[in-house]
Amino acid sequence: MGMQNIRIAQSCATQARQAAAEFYESVVQPDMELVVFFCSSEYDLDALAAEIDRLFGGVQVVGCTTSGEIGPAGYHQHSLSGVSFPAGSYAAVTGLVDRLGQFEISRGNDVARTLLHRLEDRAPQACPDNSFAFMLIDGLSIREEPVAHALQHSLGRIALFGGSAADDQKFLKTFVYSNGRFHSDSAVLILVSTSLPFRIFKTQHFVSTDERLVVTEADASKRIIKEINGLPAAEEYARVVGVDRHDLGPAHFAASPVVVMIGGTDYVRSIQTANADGSLTFFCAIEEGLVFRLAHGLDLVNNLEQTFEKIREEIGPPQLIFGFDCILRNLEVSQNGWRERVSEIFRSNNTIGFSSYGEQYRGIHVNQTFTGVAIGQGTEARHA
Repeated sequence: MGMQNIRIAQSCATQARQAAAEFYESVVQPDMELVVFFCSSEYDLDALAAEIDRLFGGVQVVGCTTSGEIGPAGYHQHSLSGVSFPAGSYAAVTGLVDRLGQFEISRGNDVARTLLHRLEDRAPQACPDNSFAFMLIDGLSIREEPVAHALQHSLGRIALFGGSAADDQKFLKTFVYSNGRFHSDSAVLILVSTSLPFRIFKTQHFVSTDERLVVTEADASKRIIKEINGLPAAEEYARVVGVDRHDLGPAHFAASPVVVMIGGTDYVRSIQTANADGSLTFFCAIEEGLVFRLAHGLDLVNNLEQTFEKIREEIGPPQLIFGFDCILRNLEVSQNGWRERVSEIFRSNNTIGFSSYGEQYRGIHVNQTFTGVAIGQGTEARHA
């Protein structure tokens, strides 16, 4: 029996039903095990949900809203991109974690354990060496840290990565899709086992400077920093970056993020907005007493090329790179006129993904990264 391959597609149709239909026509194949899609929040989501549910009836389909999509058209706004995985080479199970506002670790454990049992039923050979997990989570829930941590803990050696759903930078409401409809205040956990070679990866292009910023007043529950170094947060950040506080915007947040060191590794903590009261809202957990260092970027394009070269060395040419790219990377690419180059790198590596409000890597919630899984071609011989 010949091997079926992953199918990837992107529809740039602006009408929800047409986009769903074009996507379906491009990825449909016999025995689909899992379909994942990423869509602009500008679509009529009720119409989109209904159409996808109708077209893919009986197939596991998950997805989320975005701030830009990645697919065969490269970096794009207001499109629908995604992938279908064939049953022959993949086994997958999915589960919804709702009511994130009341998330308890025990509930995360229950969902993860249930899915592990279901995966074993579907694929008795499933083990940490041939399985990975990813999650799509409401990007405005402020619950990524506890959810990612709890799920990774329950999954043990199966590596978890993820992306925070977005809403085209409106910061009003983000959605994940599961069981035929869109949900907010929710996350979807997906476990996949495959006979093909794969690698989980994370890349970022920032290095920290010696400029220290100490969080002296914060509202951790809302990820808001009120004071840095004893001064109004936006003012002090603007001073360090070298701009006027009133000119602060996404361009500065993209170019000059702050990093926190965890276990010898720099993790970017990105700013979402500068608020009228002089405070700063972050995409990631913050707390009083935290010491940040200002960071500056290295060549993003070069970094991405090196990341994909390393993947090719390890698993050969990828049939799919599936990942979550921080919205601030998208902004930086656009500001610097790199869109065509980055789109070409994505295209030539069969990349499907979206611009996210945060990424998760092995249970840690991060910002300003491109994080995901690369899946190799494999050979007929490996399945013999």
